[in-house]
Amino acid sequence: MSARRFGRKDAVAAVVWRLMAGFSYAQFQHGSQQEVMRELGLTPGDLKALFWLDPERPQPMRAMAEAFGVDASMVTWLVDRLEEKGLAERRPLPSDRRVKTVVPTAAGIRARERLATAMIGPPSELLDLDLRSLEALKEQLEKLPSASTPLWWQIEVDDARGRGAGATSASG
Repeated sequence: MSARRFGRKDAVAAVVWRLMAGFSYAQFQHGSQQEVMRELGLTPGDLKALFWLDPERPQPMRAMAEAFGVDASMVTWLVDRLEEKGLAERRPLPSDRRVKTVVPTAAGIRARERLATAMIGPPSELLDLDLRSLEALKEQLEKLPSASTPLWWQIEVDDARGRGAGATSASG
């Protein structure tokens, strides 16, 4: 990779990126979803696993290990934790009973919905911005490409506080 000379635009972009990352990280560390995670006794790894699970498409545990880029023993540990809390269950794969799939339970789906609602609701610091600033920020952020959309971003926002009406169907 060649060395790149940073101009004013690059420097401003770097500051914007650090500010966005810092704000997002602080919200994740101290936001309302942390309250729900603490209440449910979940770790960030549990959260990731819970959002990965699809009640309509049971997946083999090895698929979760591959998706997360971790060893199968780590997935076993995550699924064990979710099962102990009544949030997920293992099921045999109908075509090969030796293979275990994992799906969220009804309690797991409710927990995921609570977490999603807590995560999608805008923090008070954003609500403190004036409408013009929010619209300008929204317009610029919409120009950025999205990574694969996490499930919790698929909550329908139905009021000014951004509290979700419920999860929409997941597309991936």
